[in-house]
Amino acid sequence: MDEDNRKTVLVADDEPTVRKLVCRMLDNDYNVIEAQNGREAVNLACSRRPDIVFMDMMMPDVDGLSACYEIKANESTREIPVVMLTAISYVLNKKLSEDVAGADGYITKPFTRESLLEEMRRLIPSGGDDAEFMRYEQSVTRKAGYVG
Repeated sequence: MDEDNRKTVLVADDEPTVRKLVCRMLDNDYNVIEAQNGREAVNLACSRRPDIVFMDMMMPDVDGLSACYEIKANESTREIPVVMLTAISYVLNKKLSEDVAGADGYITKPFTRESLLEEMRRLIPSGGDDAEFMRYEQSVTRKAGYVG
């Protein structure tokens, strides 16, 4: 695929092995950029405007939830889908990610290439699908308090 036409994925994780794993899983079809903490993720989201962000919840400097909140609070980046990655699969973490930080998705580690691609298909508009409407509907539902 022509590199200029590829979607850009930002992966933010303080563990280099996780970042490299995501790069290996996606870099044949996507431009993958990396951040090692939440502050760097927010800066890259603002400057590079990725099509989607996969972000670890627990990172030094600025944690993933705070970084997600900052991305969603910024008018120029709020439409970028953010999917939280975590090794801890508590229901409370999922609720905090989506209800408080504004995350669009939640994946527990270890994850597969297919789980990443599934979230990307769900959240990134590709012309003929309903991803944009689904994100809008989820946003409205979350704001109205009807979280399932």
